[in-house]
Amino acid sequence: MTKIADLKGSSFTLSVLHLPDDNIANALDVLEQKVAQAPSFFASAPVVINIEHVSGEIDFAQLKIGVEEAGMIPVGITGCQCEQKQASATEAGFAVMTSVKPTKAPKPLLEPTKVIRTPVRSGQQIYARNCDLVILNHVSPGAEVIADGSIHIYGTLRGRAIAGASGQHDAKIFCNNLQAELISIAGNYWLSDQINGEHWHQNVMITMIDDHLHIETLTL
Repeated sequence: MTKIADLKGSSFTLSVLHLPDDNIANALDVLEQKVAQAPSFFASAPVVINIEHVSGEIDFAQLKIGVEEAGMIPVGITGCQCEQKQASATEAGFAVMTSVKPTKAPKPLLEPTKVIRTPVRSGQQIYARNCDLVILNHVSPGAEVIADGSIHIYGTLRGRAIAGASGQHDAKIFCNNLQAELISIAGNYWLSDQINGEHWHQNVMITMIDDHLHIETLTL
């Protein structure tokens, strides 16, 4: 008896590269810089390319090569209603994807907070599944702390902090001294060069408002 593989639907979080205009070469240069800043986060990661704001013709084969050379894996395009462009993208090996605004899902039942008392060293990853994460020490460069809930760091954050890893938009990141390589909530991320200088070395709370990260300095 021959067994036929089941084809089931699943949802995944993918990075989206937004092309702001027809200058695709510039967008690819920026992408390469971002991957170089956080290679462990972006390297070989799948990416969808949003071409909504590109009015001219697109060489999809060259676009695909450019994304691959930057270090990511191009899997599809979105933001395109032009059938001719969709056909060209498909011919180049892209999937044509339609973005759908997610419906509000019920919050998962959180487990007891995970508490880490020792420093999180470079190369180390801590994941708090279905709960908040409390670090009672420093997070070193090259280290990564992840939580499905919020993250509280009672020391210096020099590595990467990823809160709301399962999509919780109301997750927050608190840290006593912000020097992060990367901060992320529910898939929205900033690298170190996007963090305002006024918040650097400060005691902060990071939230997400209207799908954008927001940093607030906390005073004791």
